[in-house]
Amino acid sequence: MSRVLAAAAGLLLTPSLASAQATAAQGAADPRITALVASVSPERLQATATKLASFGTRSTLSDTISTARGIGAARRWIFDEFKRASPKLQVAFDRHMLLRQGRITRDVELVNVVAVLPGRSDRRIYISGHYDSVNPRGNAPNTPGAGAGARAGGAGGDAQMRAEMDHNADAPGANDDGSGTALTMELARAFANSGLEFDATLVFVTWAGEEQGLIGAMVHAQNLAAAKSTVTANFNNDIVGSSLGGNGIIDAESVRIYSLGPEDSMNRSLARYIARVAGVYVPSHTIRLMAREDRFGRGSDHSSFTAFDFPAVVFREANENYQRQHNTEDKPEGMDFRYLAQNTRVNAAAAASLALAPPAPTVTTGGGTPTISRGTTGYDAALQWEASPGAAGYRVYWRNTWSNDWERAQYVGNVTRFQLPNVSIDDWVFGVAAVNADGHESLVSAYVSPNRRMQEVPVKK
Repeated sequence: MSRVLAAAAGLLLTPSLASAQATAAQGAADPRITALVASVSPERLQATATKLASFGTRSTLSDTISTARGIGAARRWIFDEFKRASPKLQVAFDRHMLLRQGRITRDVELVNVVAVLPGRSDRRIYISGHYDSVNPRGNAPNTPGAGAGARAGGAGGDAQMRAEMDHNADAPGANDDGSGTALTMELARAFANSGLEFDATLVFVTWAGEEQGLIGAMVHAQNLAAAKSTVTANFNNDIVGSSLGGNGIIDAESVRIYSLGPEDSMNRSLARYIARVAGVYVPSHTIRLMAREDRFGRGSDHSSFTAFDFPAVVFREANENYQRQHNTEDKPEGMDFRYLAQNTRVNAAAAASLALAPPAPTVTTGGGTPTISRGTTGYDAALQWEASPGAAGYRVYWRNTWSNDWERAQYVGNVTRFQLPNVSIDDWVFGVAAVNADGHESLVSAYVSPNRRMQEVPVKK
């Protein structure tokens, strides 16, 4: 049923809708998610990261035959661990034959490891980290000051572009990105054994080829786009396991989340969502939202998703140690597994909340025009959206146009139209989220003002 509601009008709610309104408005915790978050184990995370480092190297071009060393042994072990975690997980190798290109200096089979936890719908939420590692300097001694930001090629340029680079040299990669891989594997176990039935399908992936240009994630994402798959979010984790920075500063109480703009993109909506949910389930951990795609000169696999307009963010530890990246010094001894567990819990809480919630409402026409107007008076905010499957109601958000986060919200019941009298759509930004009967809320879909297309004016010369 669709009705136009004035902001001051009273709402007649069924008990389930009233419950949803109260739960979402108060930020009450769902005890099932609380239990899932509590199941995260620092000890298991440590054991996983230590095992990953024990393969010596996980370089994309390293040995694939050995049972104890190289990327082949590592990916088979990850596959077996996913299978061992739960029979509910559908585990597979995501294989791609790559021709020589860029940092891939010879033809090679690239293999991502995927574990799928089916939900009630086909829309997907990804939790990921890359399991490959790299040491561009090969067997050469590490040079002070030449950390991850260096190409380690000296005057010869990028060492990874050289065919003679030794890809079997030690590259333990405990934190980069054994931390994100361990987090992904731990959450596959936790979600599959939670007893929860999710609306969204959860996909846990450990990527290969990240260090050569995000290749494993990119080929996977382009296949998703070609198949017209629905992806609600990618929670990507890359270097999230150490609380001690290279500058000597310790920060075990916060994590950075980078998200690509513009301000009202679904990437930013996802970042804000994570911060709100973390405040309920992991309140001791500060979420530092970063209004850029990633750190200067660095990147990670979330960019493969945003390249196809799939919402994605990347988690980064609060204060990095560049001397323990892309060399032989990236060992488990340099990690803080209690801190990694906190970052894992933030992922767990936000991904579970989002997977239990309905999909975000559509707030545009088929042609992409936002379904917002000034109402019949010309001075109201008249909002319209498409109904979301599984929604029991909706929450409308608005904020000052110069603000970067929502300032006001109102639960409006199970309607697909809402009107705020005497509120100018020129002065405020609006959005709407779907809420189910348990109070779980979707991402906020914002009404984005389209840019005016200008054309050059022909003049007589």
